[in-house]
Amino acid sequence: MQLSHELPDYAFTLRSADGQHARVNDRTLTASFILSPQQLTEHWSVSDSSALTPEDLAPLIALQPEVILLGTGDRQVFPPAAVMAACLRQGVGLEVMTNAAAARTFNVLAGESRRVVAGFLLAPR
Repeated sequence: MQLSHELPDYAFTLRSADGQHARVNDRTLTASFILSPQQLTEHWSVSDSSALTPEDLAPLIALQPEVILLGTGDRQVFPPAAVMAACLRQGVGLEVMTNAAAARTFNVLAGESRRVVAGFLLAPR
């Protein structure tokens, strides 16, 4: 059997994530951030899903995704209905899940060359 090593065609891989840290490539992040397969935006000013506003999603929507993954920490916490509606108006799917689930999903979708953007909420220490 011949094995071949394929290198991903994207720059960022999420190695792990929980409610307080995330590991992107070889970096450990401790503040909320936005991630696409080609771009990392550190220090996203959001830390609470229940206080999320449609304006908070503007930097994610600007990356023109087909789907946004919202990692809400150790627990799945849905944002206000206005946030969900803002995504629907833009024709963008919004999936809300724990950070660990969002990390796994991000890597699968990025590996499929999907236009995915993820926002990860990390609780300040």
